[in-house]
Amino acid sequence: MLKGVLIDWGGVLTVGLSEAVAEWIVAERLDADHYRQVMRELIVHAYEGLENSENVIHALERGEISGLDFERHLAARLVTTDGVPPVAEGLLDRMFSRFHRVEPMYEMLRVARAAGLRTCLLSNSWANEYPREGWDDVFDEVVISGEIGMRKPEQRIFEHALGRIGLAGEQCVFVDDIEANIEAARRLGIVGVHHRDPEVTIGELETLLRVSLR
Repeated sequence: MLKGVLIDWGGVLTVGLSEAVAEWIVAERLDADHYRQVMRELIVHAYEGLENSENVIHALERGEISGLDFERHLAARLVTTDGVPPVAEGLLDRMFSRFHRVEPMYEMLRVARAAGLRTCLLSNSWANEYPREGWDDVFDEVVISGEIGMRKPEQRIFEHALGRIGLAGEQCVFVDDIEANIEAARRLGIVGVHHRDPEVTIGELETLLRVSLR
């Protein structure tokens, strides 16, 4: 019987990554095609690269480098429609300001917790400030990569989260929008839900958890 929910933040409890980033690209006046090429290389390497093959995303998500250092690194590789790099300082804050809350997902967590399920945020951070208002109502525990020096899809961060809520992998479901993270969770016996749409995810969780979440 499932007793716990581990859940990602960006792209799950917020609007999708593509939507948020697209809005930020317009506001930042970035060359969109060039941005996607740069980030595709970084993200694919970070989540699908060879084992023990590190890049700047790994270091950022574990908190091994500062947000400002990463902003300078990224800004130097990007270009605006004016042909110059974007302003580095505050680049991540400006990007994450576009990650708007998805209220039905938060309400789902409130209902799940009220039904006796343990809930835990499990998020890879980019040195960003999380909007934590109301989190005490929806999370029993919060695990953020940059605060503990571990990142998804490393096995140890899932083990850490399970320890924090006092449950075994087989007792939990994990919701994320990145397949590599879900595959890592499944290797520990955790049930994986690949998030794409709030209504679909909530319906899938209702089936798995055998409780109404609306």
